[in-house]
Amino acid sequence: MDNLTTGYLTRAEIWLYITTLIYFLMNGAQVFETLVFVPKWTDTPPANFKLLLDGQGASLKNFWIVVHSLHEITFLLAIIFCWKIDFARNWLLILFAIHFAVRVWTLAFFAPNIINFQQIAETNTLVNDLVNKTTLWKALNYVRVAIFIGVSVGLVPLCIRLFHLRH
Repeated sequence: MDNLTTGYLTRAEIWLYITTLIYFLMNGAQVFETLVFVPKWTDTPPANFKLLLDGQGASLKNFWIVVHSLHEITFLLAIIFCWKIDFARNWLLILFAIHFAVRVWTLAFFAPNIINFQQIAETNTLVNDLVNKTTLWKALNYVRVAIFIGVSVGLVPLCIRLFHLRH
C-alpha cells in the first residue's frame, strides 16, 4: 500500500464515492417504495394488485433493472479501483458479498412472487392464503431494505478512511 500514487487514490475515492452515492439514491427509492407503494398494493389483495401491472399501474421492473445494474457496475468499479488498498478492498468485498446475497434472495423470492401477484391481477385467479403471502412478502421486504441500507451505511466509514489516506 506504500506505493499508491495520488492518481490511484483519486480514482479509488471517485469510484467509492460514486457507488456510495448511487447506493444511497437506490435506498431512497427503496424506502419510498416500501413506505408508500408496497402498503397500497398489499392492502386487500388481490384487489390492489392491478397497481403492479405494466401500463395500468406503477410497474417498477424497468426502473429497478436499470438502477441495480448501474449500481452493481459502479460497485465493481469501486472494488477494482480500490484493489491495492487492503482495508478498502477487503471491506468492499464483504459488503458486495452481502449485497450479492440479498440480490440473489430478491431474484429467488421477491421477483417471482411479484410476477405471481401480477399474473393474479391479469387473470383474476383465486389463490389460497393470498393475504398471508402478501403479508410475508411485505415483512421480508422490510428486512431486505434494512440490509441494503446497512450495506450503504457500511460504505460511509470506508469513504472517510480512504479520504484520510490522501488528505
